[in-house]
Amino acid sequence: MTQNGDDATLVRRPGIPDLRTAPDGAEPAPPQDPQADQPLQELPQDRNQALLEAAKQVGALLKRNGHLFALAGSVAAYAHGGEKNLKHDVDFAIRPEDAEAVAATLHEAGLTVYTPPEDWLIKATCFGQPVDIIFELAHRPVGADMLERAQELSVDSVRMPVLAPTDLLWSLTAAFSEHHCDFGAALPIARALREKVDWEKVRRECGDEPMPAAFFFLLERLNVI
Repeated sequence: MTQNGDDATLVRRPGIPDLRTAPDGAEPAPPQDPQADQPLQELPQDRNQALLEAAKQVGALLKRNGHLFALAGSVAAYAHGGEKNLKHDVDFAIRPEDAEAVAATLHEAGLTVYTPPEDWLIKATCFGQPVDIIFELAHRPVGADMLERAQELSVDSVRMPVLAPTDLLWSLTAAFSEHHCDFGAALPIARALREKVDWEKVRRECGDEPMPAAFFFLLERLNVI
């Protein structure tokens, strides 16, 4: 959902720790399987599968530690039946007040955790894949009500809460602006999930913003909605 965080500048914000698992120049400790004490085997070369393995690992850690969260982004769309054509990162939604505890959980599991310049997420790296831990979607803080609406689904054999289809499409559509307007990435997700989405609710939540309105026009012309 965001650019790769590997080049992000380390910064500190109140309430969110600036964490790394290893000093500069050192390799972080290998992440551990939540179900065993042995390091996970080397990942397949396929990028989609590597992203799924990262999502499974982080999701299992968050679930095991009792955090309120939901899988978001393209991996969430895949969990709902969308294409296995994932974007460049894995996204999880959490409440702002849980950011410090979630960062600590990931840090203790051996993942590199750090804060980018953006003030609405923290970033982690799992199996070499970027993971965004997001506490603000489309300029709105993630609330407990959205996370409680999440549906527990199997993500490549690991069950975890996944943003409900309506919330997922709202988060993608409401984020469109003059500076971020990638209809091509959202269109396949809208097509795949169209029968599961309350489109009228998405329209209401997006208001009269021009870029979401343009996306709705495109969906109508293509008979998606």
